Amino acid sequence: MRTALFLAIVVFAGTGGEICTTLAMKRVGEVKDFSPYALLAVLGRAFRVSWMWFGIVLSALAFYAFLALLSWNPVSFVIPVTALSYAAGALGAKFLLREHLSGVRWAGVLLVCGGVAMVWAGEGNNTLEVGVLPMGMRWAVLALAVTPFVYYLLCIHSALSFFLAQRKPGPRVTPASDFTPPVSILKPVRGLDRDAYENFASFCRQDYPQYEILFAVSDEDDPAVPVIEKLIQDFPERSIRLLIGAEIQGTSSKVCKLCRLVREARYDLLAISDSDVRVESDYLRGVAAPFRDPRVGAVTALFRGMAVRQLVSEIDCVGSSAEFCAGALVARKLEGLKFALGSTMATTRERLAEIGGFEALVNHHSDDFEFGKRIAARGYRVELTRDPVWMIFPAQSLRNYLRHELRWAIGLRHIRPWGHLGLIFTHGLPWSLVAAAVAPSSAVAAGYIGTYFVLRFLMAWTVGVWGLKDPVLQRKLWLLPVRDASAFLVWLASFASNRIQWRGLEFTIQEGRLIPVTPTRNLQPSAIEAPATTRRGG
Repeated sequence: MRTALFLAIVVFAGTGGEICTTLAMKRVGEVKDFSPYALLAVLGRAFRVSWMWFGIVLSALAFYAFLALLSWNPVSFVIPVTALSYAAGALGAKFLLREHLSGVRWAGVLLVCGGVAMVWAGEGNNTLEVGVLPMGMRWAVLALAVTPFVYYLLCIHSALSFFLAQRKPGPRVTPASDFTPPVSILKPVRGLDRDAYENFASFCRQDYPQYEILFAVSDEDDPAVPVIEKLIQDFPERSIRLLIGAEIQGTSSKVCKLCRLVREARYDLLAISDSDVRVESDYLRGVAAPFRDPRVGAVTALFRGMAVRQLVSEIDCVGSSAEFCAGALVARKLEGLKFALGSTMATTRERLAEIGGFEALVNHHSDDFEFGKRIAARGYRVELTRDPVWMIFPAQSLRNYLRHELRWAIGLRHIRPWGHLGLIFTHGLPWSLVAAAVAPSSAVAAGYIGTYFVLRFLMAWTVGVWGLKDPVLQRKLWLLPVRDASAFLVWLASFASNRIQWRGLEFTIQEGRLIPVTPTRNLQPSAIEAPATTRRGG
């Protein structure tokens, strides 16, 4: 097992280092002048690219693992089996660098894999040994590897505490309460998400006395405009307005739209949600109910997923329920929520004004996090709705999925640097593998691996299947280790760059603020309003 682990480090860390170095050199540009001065200049530019440093770290890690392999295995075994790097490199080039690989090259990769399998099968003494690490370091690794298990147990406890309280019979404020102040639903939109019409229409089917829906797009060419106009025609009884254009007050197009939406809204209670969210008919009652308590400053919502039957989409969906929502429940249990989720951000006009309005957030990367943080800093509570909303996950390529995950990881690193660093103690899969590699016996190694699987699956089932009733997670629970492996790699990669791409635009992040690389356009605002028929009561 130890040999397999160190071989995996050599293969994946080495290949990752080569890919990172490739990305760095692509940014530096082609080397055409090979004079000493020109080569030094190229090196100087290369070392200013963060991908280069990340590549160096990964390559160093691979080299250390290679030396460790040689310390207990014959060179006639180590050199052939590390040829698996050719296969990992081909996959990385195909899916991360988007290179074209011919059929002949794939055939060569398969031949290499077959040769490695034959070499491995011929080596009969790959037993678990622990003499490489000093005793103190070994026990420190074994102790630290327990911390993800503690985190999983805390997630289970937090989920049980929240969901049992919500389902407990007895007198309490429920979504069926008669506390139903008028609500303005605000929808900043850019482009079309999967099943956009149904997502929007779910907000038109609310069992709620009085509310309006406001959409905002950047320009008339946005593909969401015809969908929203059809919505206006199909639901004439609803007060729906489409606003086109918003004054550019900062780098976040979404928040700039929110600034205009708030000004145009008629009502005091504001409910904001992302365009890929779908809700049940009692959603607004659930959002409004906590505001009966004047100490509540904001309301947000957990979410469960709808995903197409595509592997990458399902991995994304599984991780969101089992990981993201679990983290929110732990935060709520330990210190109370001090952030909001993009699935729902609800507040009153008065509380929003106290934090400077959305105008104060126009340059922030994670507006939902900053919104909740500022509300909580004013001494108000951020509450969760009783029921989760639906998040619609589209089919996507592996590259786009990883880019999306990396974007949010980079953003989190800037807004909560120590919290992001502390996530190392929530990654159970890599810790369990390392613990198994240094364990004093096969039984202890199996114990770590087995505990990881039991607690990880139990945590995900408690939070996602039993608590959120997520149908995708219930069906695809077995994908969790795949998600955990990709999440750990994304976490590592988040330390290597400050640049992100979002909705076709490119930004760098500095201290949580967006610095645009792609210029944005300033459009004059206009509006298309629904017919004058507006629902004004039950």
